[in-house]
Amino acid sequence: MHYIRRMRRAVCPGSFDPIHNGHLEVIARAAGLFDEVIVAVSTNYSKKYRFTLEERLEMARQTFSALRGILIEPMGEGLLAKYCHDRGASAIVKGLRSSSDFDYELPMATMNRQLAGIETVFLPGESRYLHLSSTMIKEVHTLGGDISDFVPKAVLKKLASGAPAT
Repeated sequence: MHYIRRMRRAVCPGSFDPIHNGHLEVIARAAGLFDEVIVAVSTNYSKKYRFTLEERLEMARQTFSALRGILIEPMGEGLLAKYCHDRGASAIVKGLRSSSDFDYELPMATMNRQLAGIETVFLPGESRYLHLSSTMIKEVHTLGGDISDFVPKAVLKKLASGAPAT
């Protein structure tokens, strides 16, 4: 008897403004758990972004170019649950830094499961990155701090180019 193994696809959503090593570490671990991981770069129109959607997509593509099974694409508008359903994803992967992240993410995970039957997998962040956030990265950089240990080379290069704020 032959069994057909279904591809296991997950979505790692985020605004990634900019992507940092905490994101990288969680996404790389997700790639070890799933056959394919879609990094869905989202836009929240009520937020002010440092980088355009295209810049965020390009930095993510450069960051993950050497890893197999990772796709980078814009999430577009609409519900994450629908996006995942339309792409045949079986899971959403979220990194957690603290219990407050869990408290924030749990209701969304429950809603996504009820809306589309999609499970959320929580991965605890690596301890050396638990303090990182994109907001903190931008603030430290703006104030002249060295962020080279916290972001991928693609982000350092983009910040060094003096990309204007959007």
